[in-house]
Amino acid sequence: MKKNILLVFTGGTIGSQLSGDTINTNGNAGFKLLQRFTEQDPKPDSVGFKTLQPLQILSENLHPSHWPQIIAAIEAEDLSQFDGIIVTHGTDSLAFSAAALSLYFNSLSVPMLLVSSDLPLDNPQANGVANFLCAVEFIRQLYLAGVFVPYRNPGQVMQIHLGARLSSCLPLSSDFISLQSQAWMRFENGQFQSLQNLEPSERSSIALKPDFSNRILLIRPYPGLDYSAYNLDTVDAVLHDLYHSGTACASGALGKQYSLVEFINRCARRGIKIYLAPALYSESAYASTRELLDCGAEMIWNTSLEAAYAKLLLAYGNFDTPQAISALLVRNLAHEQL
Repeated sequence: MKKNILLVFTGGTIGSQLSGDTINTNGNAGFKLLQRFTEQDPKPDSVGFKTLQPLQILSENLHPSHWPQIIAAIEAEDLSQFDGIIVTHGTDSLAFSAAALSLYFNSLSVPMLLVSSDLPLDNPQANGVANFLCAVEFIRQLYLAGVFVPYRNPGQVMQIHLGARLSSCLPLSSDFISLQSQAWMRFENGQFQSLQNLEPSERSSIALKPDFSNRILLIRPYPGLDYSAYNLDTVDAVLHDLYHSGTACASGALGKQYSLVEFINRCARRGIKIYLAPALYSESAYASTRELLDCGAEMIWNTSLEAAYAKLLLAYGNFDTPQAISALLVRNLAHEQL
């Protein structure tokens, strides 16, 4: 039976081409992808595509206000007419968009796959066509609801990541990994193999509006971080990244401006909540982590930074009370929690 696929172009490297020494988005690049698919897929007539292009941007220029544009374009279609959805996307902010779409479409009844390319498609080393072929084959073979990211790191087997567990690309490379380096599936020789046993029933779905707050401040830790540099006038909440051990500087020995504890207290006086992520839940914790929690910070446990950020934007965009916000944060909407 022929599969009908909604194909949503948003730009990115997979939607770009090289002109001279500059890579930029090009309106024809997405359709070049379809041409390559037709040339390389052994049964191209078994699928049909309806194409949309709500965005044409490089993904480093992505803003949370772009997500509702993508969502609106998808929801304007009768999704019951499609066997799956493919969204092309750049790699720089791929993990953030994968998390945002996973959480928003937490009750989606068909597979949605985000497809990227490490290089423009004209480069013979690019993985974009292979990633796209895998996405199409996923829709052909597996009728699994949810948001997924097929991606082949250089020199490795194709992997399929859960959208809500994808981490941003490793620095100075084009490699993607999932939380704890555990992808959900692998794809090899035309076959999908499960690497983790996750059932749809593990999710806790909820209907959300596509409203993403623009008043969440994300802070990343580094030695010598000076919190006095932050203006909190347009901030409703702060998400503070943590070192790999779930810690951040809690000492004010070299000055209160370097202490996250002091910054938490400063935020509390202004009614601004501070959330921490990522960290694995454990009965034991470093003294610095315990001090941060004891002074009022709230940990978003067992969740990637990207998913925690997208979830906070949705929580503050959809709800007004601390109780409703906290209730959403603890729900496992799209397998984002380990």
